[in-house]
Amino acid sequence: MTMLIFIFVISIFLGVELIAKVPSQLHTPLMSGSNAISGITIVGALLATTSDSSTFATVMAVVATAAATVNVVGGYLVTDRMLAMFRKKDGSGRR
Repeated sequence: MTMLIFIFVISIFLGVELIAKVPSQLHTPLMSGSNAISGITIVGALLATTSDSSTFATVMAVVATAAATVNVVGGYLVTDRMLAMFRKKDGSGRR
């Protein structure tokens, strides 16, 4: 359990460090690519919920599933909004 917490804390620091070094112009395109990674996270979290582990591990797996799902949905919404900026507008006021 201690090793898992250690890996979790190191991954937080690594994620913050990586995101801080990305220019702001690249955040939205990179979010599109990270949706695939979050999709893999959802699959892993769903598999973790079905394992015969402790109650704590099951609760953490459910939290991970919810967080990854929010990340994927938010990423697709931001990507759709970004792509809407490049669509031609017709005279009717529609996108």
